[in-house]
Amino acid sequence: MSKVVCVLYDDPVDGYPKSYARDSLPKLERYPDGQTLPAPQAIDFKPGTLLGSVSGELGLRKFLESKGHKFLVTSDKDGPNSFFEHELADADVVISQPFWPAYLTAERLARAKNLKLAITAGIGSDHVDLQAAMDKGITVAEVTYCNSISVSEHIVMMILSLVRNYIPSYQWVVEGGWNIADCVARSYDLEGMNVGTVGAGRIGLAALRRLKPFDVKLHYTERHRLPDAVEKELGLTYHDHVESMVKLCDVITINTPLHPETEHMFGDALIAKMKRGAYLINTARGKICDENAVARALKSGQLAGYAGDVWFPQPPAKDHPWRTMPHHGMTPHVSGTSLPAQARYAAGVREILECWFARKPIRPEYLIVENGKLAGMGAHSYSAGNVTEGSEAAARYRRAAGR
Repeated sequence: MSKVVCVLYDDPVDGYPKSYARDSLPKLERYPDGQTLPAPQAIDFKPGTLLGSVSGELGLRKFLESKGHKFLVTSDKDGPNSFFEHELADADVVISQPFWPAYLTAERLARAKNLKLAITAGIGSDHVDLQAAMDKGITVAEVTYCNSISVSEHIVMMILSLVRNYIPSYQWVVEGGWNIADCVARSYDLEGMNVGTVGAGRIGLAALRRLKPFDVKLHYTERHRLPDAVEKELGLTYHDHVESMVKLCDVITINTPLHPETEHMFGDALIAKMKRGAYLINTARGKICDENAVARALKSGQLAGYAGDVWFPQPPAKDHPWRTMPHHGMTPHVSGTSLPAQARYAAGVREILECWFARKPIRPEYLIVENGKLAGMGAHSYSAGNVTEGSEAAARYRRAAGR
């Protein structure tokens, strides 16, 4: 039997919920492109409950222990003395989330002598050194599409929040004010703006579809160009290079995976080519942007606003510049872990485990690495290499919190 180690984020500060705001979730059968939702043989949780935190356990304990597997769940993931570091040594399977990632660096993988499968409960497996996983023959899988629509909704929310100056306006109300001039001095209409996405896969395309009704001019750049019919339907302008797009756009949203070709893409040089006063939205991965370049651009006025829910590493240090830079709309990494998304990725993780233990093929759309090479969705979206360097700094968050 197998030892399964699962890393999830902490429970709410007031304890695991005893009730929820809503009684049920809308029922979906397929994603917009026709792909079916995860289809495990069964689930041992109620959709709409908090599954992504430690007490939620992704609803997996009954299933795994009934099969004789050892199941360990923790939020203590960073540093050489962490629970995860200790238990990784003889783990057969590791489950982690992008929101609170258990970084599987080459050094950690070298110490994980039994590890055969790394599952991302969500999408985006850049917290794994994919090159090292390929070299060691470790399978890497994720639950493709499970939270893509969730993230695309978050993108639209963040664009409107920045452009309309929502967050400072809300703060005036909280503080008891009625300072209309202060609120509207940085408030604009999205209508008529040029909006571009770096990456037009499932998330990027969904964001474009949701932005179309705002009567904006839509642009995109993508390694796999969209079909002519889609470009015509949405009125899209395609760009061969990100540089040609950013100089035209008032709003840029980043929706491309993190891999060696996109790491630190948005640094001083590229941001300088953007229109002065443009807005930058990043719900992809924090390391696609240079954190200090973004902070400098906001202070200088080159960027009018930056919003995102992705950082590097995660969790970020207490003194991370994105916490205190001006005109930002940052959140913790929450866009893809809404309660409906949790139900989908929890079911997807169980489907992957069912296939793995039964020695049946995992869906190709879930595969990132298999048999020593990029596979399935990994071959479509990633390039070989490693982007986990610097992830050890995540331990600073725990030390600062006294944990």
